[in-house]
Amino acid sequence: MNTTGNTIFITGGGSGIGRGLAEAFHKLGNKVIIGGRRESVLAATAAANPGMEFIVFDAASPESITAGTAELTQRFPTLNVVINNAGVQWQHNFATQAVLDETSVASEIDTNILGILRVSAAFLPHLKQQPAATIVNLTSGLAFTPMAVYPVYCATKAFVHSFTMSLRHQLRETSVRVIELAPPWVATDLAAAQPEQAEHGDMKPLPLADFTTAAMAALATDGEELPIANAQFLHDSSVAPQATKVFAMINGAH
Repeated sequence: MNTTGNTIFITGGGSGIGRGLAEAFHKLGNKVIIGGRRESVLAATAAANPGMEFIVFDAASPESITAGTAELTQRFPTLNVVINNAGVQWQHNFATQAVLDETSVASEIDTNILGILRVSAAFLPHLKQQPAATIVNLTSGLAFTPMAVYPVYCATKAFVHSFTMSLRHQLRETSVRVIELAPPWVATDLAAAQPEQAEHGDMKPLPLADFTTAAMAALATDGEELPIANAQFLHDSSVAPQATKVFAMINGAH
């Protein structure tokens, strides 16, 4: 994608990976708007990056998405990039838990799956009117090879991977490109909720700055499925070499 000259909206942009991407795009001169549920975090990030703007935007709320999309497309008519970054992650052990943790499961599904579906659908009428537009969906290396302690999170990211492939195919005759960005384990607040490093063997979280640098370099290419750093081996371990050809075969791709 073209990493300059854009008007970009990033969900979950006030902290972690979302903030890293927001600041990187901002430094390149793009107009960046960040969204999220915590106004204080959004305001602090915007204040640290003069010219960046924010909107309280809950990716788990249909009402918030509808209102936020209307406001953003009115205020920023040149908006041409939407980055679906917002996500939540919880541990579940189906072998030991007595009952399903409905609240945690619902939060993962509402944000990680329904949020991306709703945000994409809400912005697409506007994006398709732009000369060149992009949707970037954040998945994870765990979309391809799951970590069993996060069974629902990994499954939601696998869903987004599959949905992104279909969305890309459906929009192939439009001005909208669809990109999947798959981070590895990155040192963020979300990573802090993961088990201790000893449970990951020799794996260590990638520093956020290193991830951001690698992600921006990958986004600047013509690639559409972009596993970053340590996510590459997780991607490669589950994706057969003939997958692209099979996808083309069953979908009649040209």
